Order: sequence, then C-alpha cells, then structure tokens
Amino acid sequence: MIDFIIAVLWSLSPFGEAKVGIPYGMLNGHNIYLVFIACFAANVLVFPIMIFFLEKINKYFLRWFFYKKSAIYVARRAKTGSGGKIQKYGFWGLILFVMIPLPGTGVYAGSIATYLFRIEKSKAFWANTIGIFFSSVIVWTATYLSMKGTGQV
Repeated sequence: MIDFIIAVLWSLSPFGEAKVGIPYGMLNGHNIYLVFIACFAANVLVFPIMIFFLEKINKYFLRWFFYKKSAIYVARRAKTGSGGKIQKYGFWGLILFVMIPLPGTGVYAGSIATYLFRIEKSKAFWANTIGIFFSSVIVWTATYLSMKGTGQV
C-alpha cells in the first residue's frame, strides 16, 4: 500500500509527475489499471493547485530575492522555449506540449505557460488534462510492454 501512495505522490511531484508515478506503481506490483487512474487523477489535480499558487501566493513570494530571481529565470525559459508554439497554436499547442513525456514538459510547465501567456483557464485546464491523459497512456503502454517483455505481467 505504501508503494501505491508513493506512486500517487510522484504523480503530484514536479520532479516526476505521472511519468514517474505510473511506472513506479506498476513495477511495484499494483493493479496496472488502478495505478493509471490514480496517477492520472493526481497529475490532473496539479493544474488547479498551480493556478491557485501562481495567482494568489506567487506575488507574496516575489518579495524574496532568491524566489524572484528563480521565477524570472523560469519565465524567460518558458517564453523562449516552447512559448512561441504555445502562443501560436493555443489550445492544441498546449496539449502537445503537456503530452510529451519528457522532463521539462507536463502539467507544471503547462500551468506556468497558462499563467504567463494569460490563456483562458477553462480551456487550459482541458488542454492540460488531455495532454496528461495522452502522456500517461504513452508511459503506461511503454511500461506495460516492458513488463510483458520481461515476464512481469
């Protein structure tokens, strides 16, 4: 049971998201379908939490030099990285950005892009959710096939 909770916590974490939570839960012998649903749902919860943080709490943290310097660094990277594509393609660009199962993409980056580019929150929520779903399916499938190849399923 503790491994299942850790898988969900990985899915909430900016250091892994569902990209780490799903394989962790599956490889620790939990029901592969329940792991998918729980990790996907946990990853979706990140968006409203991040938007709340960025809109309500972020301004207070900006008073601290180290935080402000870090926030400016992240904002510049977001705008120069995939920011142009997200602005150009909007909803679809955000889906594609979030769904790529690589470090630096995902719901945390998608939430920051939503905040920085002032994307409508309801559209951004659905774009992030769809992106997380496809990313989770990719990771789940890759993990399942790897487990099947090694005889773990």
